[in-house]
Amino acid sequence: MKRAKGLFIVFEGPDKSGKSTQARLLADTLRGRGHAVLHTREPGGTSVAEGVRKVLLDPALTIDPLAELFLYEASRAQHTNEKIIPALKAGQIVISERFTMSTDAYQGAARGLGLKTTGTLNKIATSGLMPDITLLLDIPVAEFDTRDQGRELDRLERENAEFRRKVREGYLKAAKADRRAVVLNGKLPADVLQKKIVQLVGKKL
Repeated sequence: MKRAKGLFIVFEGPDKSGKSTQARLLADTLRGRGHAVLHTREPGGTSVAEGVRKVLLDPALTIDPLAELFLYEASRAQHTNEKIIPALKAGQIVISERFTMSTDAYQGAARGLGLKTTGTLNKIATSGLMPDITLLLDIPVAEFDTRDQGRELDRLERENAEFRRKVREGYLKAAKADRRAVVLNGKLPADVLQKKIVQLVGKKL
């Protein structure tokens, strides 16, 4: 799809990989340099999509994998058309925590629905929009249990280690096939990782 001069940056990675922290730090840095920045997330980002998020992450619910996929894509369609595309057309920098690569990793790989299915639905939901750069924060599966101790886990975070292994493998496979994706060591100290990310984004700017 054609759009104006805005820059679309996506943070990807398994649960607890540090996406929210790094996205916030980058948004603060870019705003400090005078850039107009929209910091958003998936699922969510709009009132409709945030409502879908509550359903998707509710640990009390059991959701069929295919239904789960369609819920994510419905949320993404609303988010993309209501928030992301208008911001990009206005020339803003959009920073999103998760986008289509998450669906390929979680539903395509870990749920076993296949990349052909997720790829087709991703393209429809986003009107073909793709990130200018995807920053994949990679962490070992065992790292999950060392982070955010004591916080209540959502429905996806309650999946077992084998599911998380498949998610990680799905991410690494997707990143390898995407020339716009950069894999970063999510175990690095937050400040060190931030400097690397700022340098990478600076090249895009």
